[in-house]
Amino acid sequence: MNLASPPFESRHLRDAFGCFATGVTVITGCTEDGTRTGLTANSFTSVSLDPPLLLFCPANGASALPLIRSSGRFAVNILDIDGQAVADRFTQKGIDRFADADWLDWDGLPVLAAAKAAFACDLHADHDGGDHRIVVGRIRRYGLAPERESLLYLHGRYRRVHVGA
Repeated sequence: MNLASPPFESRHLRDAFGCFATGVTVITGCTEDGTRTGLTANSFTSVSLDPPLLLFCPANGASALPLIRSSGRFAVNILDIDGQAVADRFTQKGIDRFADADWLDWDGLPVLAAAKAAFACDLHADHDGGDHRIVVGRIRRYGLAPERESLLYLHGRYRRVHVGA
């Protein structure tokens, strides 16, 4: 195997990061005045079981980030294989990102009814991560639909899990 080291350029680095399959999430939040916000993120991971913590890493310029940070609460919605349209909507600007999907209200947080799993969190920590933020949430509530299959993102494209018998 020849593992070449290309020039250190952002496009090459992004391609290298893209070799790691991730799930696809939509991070949602709501301000005290009822304004809903959200973004698509594939930089998500579990952190700790005790206390229950998770993290996601939005770009510094993500339009939803200031509202999520100021409210101190957010939900993470892990998308199932039918969630690609929702993921795409939450990457667009100037539209109602919450249209065309059913949403539950978890103590004031919008949670996707068709999520594979969902977590309602309080903001636990917020760290500098270069051109991104590292946002850590303390899980206050979660739900899981084990019968649904996860939507993946790999090599810059959505993928499906193919489970063998």
